[in-house]
Amino acid sequence: MTLPTEAATEPGYMLELARRGADVVRINCAHDGPDEWAAMIANTRAAAEAVGRGIPVLMDIAGPKFRIGQVRRQPGERLHTGDFFRLVGDAADFIQDAMVEAVCDPPEVLLHLPTGTEVSLDDGKLSGTVAVAGAGRVVVRVNRAQPKGFKMKPERGLLFPNADLQLDPLTPADLLDLDFVAQHADMIGYSFIQRPDDITRLQQELAKRRPEWHQIGIIAKIETAQAVKNLPDIIVRAAGQQPFGVMIARGDLAVAIGFERLAEMQEEILWLCEAAHVPVIWATQVLEELVKSGLPTRGEMTDAAMAGRAECVMLNKGPNVGAAITALRGLLQRMAEHQSKKTSRLRALRSW
Repeated sequence: MTLPTEAATEPGYMLELARRGADVVRINCAHDGPDEWAAMIANTRAAAEAVGRGIPVLMDIAGPKFRIGQVRRQPGERLHTGDFFRLVGDAADFIQDAMVEAVCDPPEVLLHLPTGTEVSLDDGKLSGTVAVAGAGRVVVRVNRAQPKGFKMKPERGLLFPNADLQLDPLTPADLLDLDFVAQHADMIGYSFIQRPDDITRLQQELAKRRPEWHQIGIIAKIETAQAVKNLPDIIVRAAGQQPFGVMIARGDLAVAIGFERLAEMQEEILWLCEAAHVPVIWATQVLEELVKSGLPTRGEMTDAAMAGRAECVMLNKGPNVGAAITALRGLLQRMAEHQSKKTSRLRALRSW
């Protein structure tokens, strides 16, 4: 499960989660800092000792994030299907015409967006394609927007589902975080991995920071179409060097490949990783309503049951995460009688 800041300040928080059955904890390096991370890890180690079992620590480095920066539009203006908007590298590049304009962060992304490139904003609430590509700016045609329109705002997330952005998956901020992570984490969550060379890049950085870097596990977060395409080669590059696993990062992956293909692609990733003896983490919005409100939906309980085919299921932070751990643990124990990874056990039914 993903740890909130209170896991650093309240030792009893981790102890309660450990007693409920948490087996692995995740620290998101996009939040907090080394002091809080150190306290979280110390509290996790103490809780693990108290319950008598190991609780590994996964530290998730953020990777490059694509966001909308400064925006220029008319007050109340919204984008609808068929409209156009412009992405530029800096607010100084605004043309100041009738078109909505926004800064793309980081700006170098614009150099790798030819005409026809898909563009998605705010987890798919708006999607479009690059209609005009130029030096340092592109014009995007909106193909789909919400019925009431889409209001362009700073900090909205950007995604380019099928683009080969050729960006370094380790940002300068990631390299600073890696100084701490390499010394304290049991596993590293690797965001925005797209090709086998990205594995080598991280391994080289780990080798600079820790002589026994082979002992650190790498969890490749599969969140782009390129990562799916290159997954067999990524596994070969990584698994022979150190402990290795895969996270199906279903939120970004759904936007990248299309929501209608997510279920199918989950199956293919599970099959491939089972054949390669690579463990899988099933992630994103598992029991989300239960975690947030205390009451699960029927759909998310079915989703959680399907998650039992992976080796690990990730819960997000929230006020009812303890109850979610208890519910998930019981559900997975029962489902294990029916299913072993992708193979049905065909046990005798005891429903009546």
